Amino acid sequence: MTIAELIDKVKQQNPQTDISRLARAYEFAEHAHQGQMRLSGDPYVSHCLEVANILTELQLDLTTIIAGLLHDTLEDTSTTQEQLKSEFGVDISNLVAGVSKISAIAFRSQEERLAENFRKMIIAMAEDVRVLLIKLADRLHNMRTLQYLPEAKQKRIARDTLDIYAPLAHRLGIGKIKSELEDLSMRYLFPEIYFKLLEQVAKKQQAREASIATVKQMLQSKLEEHHIPAEISGRHKHLYSIYRKMERQKKELNEIYDLTAVRIITDTIRNCYAALGIVHTLWTPIHGYLL
Repeated sequence: MTIAELIDKVKQQNPQTDISRLARAYEFAEHAHQGQMRLSGDPYVSHCLEVANILTELQLDLTTIIAGLLHDTLEDTSTTQEQLKSEFGVDISNLVAGVSKISAIAFRSQEERLAENFRKMIIAMAEDVRVLLIKLADRLHNMRTLQYLPEAKQKRIARDTLDIYAPLAHRLGIGKIKSELEDLSMRYLFPEIYFKLLEQVAKKQQAREASIATVKQMLQSKLEEHHIPAEISGRHKHLYSIYRKMERQKKELNEIYDLTAVRIITDTIRNCYAALGIVHTLWTPIHGYLL
């Protein structure tokens, strides 16, 4: 990701955006992190760009994206909050300070360190929900580059991610980030299971994609026939979700048959129930089965 690519992506979402603010924030971050490198060998500012890119993909406002570019300047450089406030305003400086406060949380005892306590403290400290979104984007990119760390550190960070940050993403309703955080954590915590499951799932990927397309077509036809407006989407269950299902049900992968999901979004509660009725006419419900 380059600053030019980031600017293009932001402009595509909102052509009226004041791109000069984004370019200025990148220049500030690049100067602040000058000489700092990631363990991957990339300049540190590359991480800032990736965090901003994740926030852009979430279609967040420009202020949040700029704060994402600057999120590590207070923690990892000599930049002060007053400098950020002077350069970019109170809102952005407060967001960056909020992210830094979460990163600096220290626990005095093992009881305090429990994941539930950590999550509650993070939520309590974040006066603005955008602070949590920036922190999640930061954690997601760090997980994507976890292979450069020693194994012991990989496992510790993966465990924190699975116990703290994935549930936080779930609580905020960001399923895409939750799923990726869970899968990446699984890769480092249970590598043998992860890669075996990845191989098994990949073998039937094409068949599952064809199945989703068929189901969507059948539903679309029936819903149109009954004049029910609907948006239909399909997806594959992610690896950690499949693994958890196998563990709960004590079954092998070939015994798990709901590895795909289809979602119907319509405009009224009445149409929601009507769509459900159509689903039940096409496929027989399994009595007593819970997803």
